[in-house]
Amino acid sequence: MRPSDLADEHGISTQAVRNYEQSGFIPPAARTPSGYRVYTEVHAAALRAFVALVPAFGHARAGQIMNAIHASDPDEMLLIIDRGHEQLLRDRETLGSVSRAVQDLTDFEPVLEPRTIGELAHRLGVTPATLRAWEEAGILTPAREPTGYRVFRAEDVRDAELAHLLRRGGYPLARIALVVQQIRTAGGTETLGAALADWRRRLTARGLAMLTASARLNDYLSARAPAP
Repeated sequence: MRPSDLADEHGISTQAVRNYEQSGFIPPAARTPSGYRVYTEVHAAALRAFVALVPAFGHARAGQIMNAIHASDPDEMLLIIDRGHEQLLRDRETLGSVSRAVQDLTDFEPVLEPRTIGELAHRLGVTPATLRAWEEAGILTPAREPTGYRVFRAEDVRDAELAHLLRRGGYPLARIALVVQQIRTAGGTETLGAALADWRRRLTARGLAMLTASARLNDYLSARAPAP
């Protein structure tokens, strides 16, 4: 097989095939006396596996998996795959927690009057020091009166309610800050629903890609196995 035969199957350039070979993502090709590369069905199976691994695990991890195979290190290969599945599970759990938290927030009565730090702490059943820690982490961004006192408006109370829910679920402040930032960017919990649905679709697509990648990887491992 020529480099173009492998490239055409995946809609990539022949230079990309050579780059993948150089990076160890596919095994080295044999050379003709004149120096031309000669690929086989084993190389084609390797490229199919790598291409399938990218949407499942990302380009870096896909390369690491192929490198581990070619280094005859199956334990490292499986460890990288396991970490990818573990990350997907964590992402699913985070999505579930955020979805439940957003749903719970819709059941709260809107707070229209500004709240002081003491009033908000009492509402949540936490200490003012906790709210100050959330502010330091970027979760809360209250306004300040000329006297320097914090003023928590409706959107601040919403963010505090969400943070409180996620903290009870065991999430660290840094991750909660990212979620709250998503809500601010989206314009509220209603708009965030569309973003969460898109997030769910992307996680589903990644999970299905992992199934495809497993099949292609198994095909490659079978193709490169020595004949009995």
